[in-house]
Amino acid sequence: MAESATGFGASAAGRYPSFYGPEGRLVLVDSALEAVSRGSTTIGIKTPQFALLASHIKPARPLMEPTEKVFAIDAHVGATGSGYIGDILSLIDELRLEAQKHRLSFESPIDVGSLAKHLGGYLHNYTIYAVRPQAASVIVAGADQTGVHMYQVDPSGTFFRGAGFAIGQSADSALDAIQRGYSADMTVEQAAQLANKAIETALGERPVVEVGVVTAKEKQFRRL
Repeated sequence: MAESATGFGASAAGRYPSFYGPEGRLVLVDSALEAVSRGSTTIGIKTPQFALLASHIKPARPLMEPTEKVFAIDAHVGATGSGYIGDILSLIDELRLEAQKHRLSFESPIDVGSLAKHLGGYLHNYTIYAVRPQAASVIVAGADQTGVHMYQVDPSGTFFRGAGFAIGQSADSALDAIQRGYSADMTVEQAAQLANKAIETALGERPVVEVGVVTAKEKQFRRL
């Protein structure tokens, strides 16, 4: 049997997973992103004075309490996500662990950018081995010594910094609503109303929403 350039025959090559599709896209990552698009509509809004996170709470079954959707990572950082809730919770634990390791090592709170970069690297590792990528996108928001910051981290490990994000079900419609209503000098109350409106626009119904916020002045993440 003829061997390939890598030294593996055709039968051996068949035992290895097909990471890339015909167009060079990562097949498993695309599947993870599709799972995210079916998750709860989740919003992030940032101004120079604060960052706000909001996530739709889907109706729970009778006698079941709804799942928490907005999480404190450290005193100055919070996060939310969309996708498989088990994967979201796993990534929240990873963020909390990294934040606490930094506090123990340097006796200071971790900056928000380093936290997003760590999560991006953690997720990227799932794309280079034969394992299932985490089916969750996460929005991280916090206030550190350089100001208020917000990042979106996707299953590929790619992370973005910005002032407005929308992930989950009908995210494009929600993001369009944020872009139309966004103002850099809006108040926390106005941002919360905008987040509710964006989620309502995406879903076509009045939603139940969980909200968290961190301000440049207090540098304390709290759920509203």
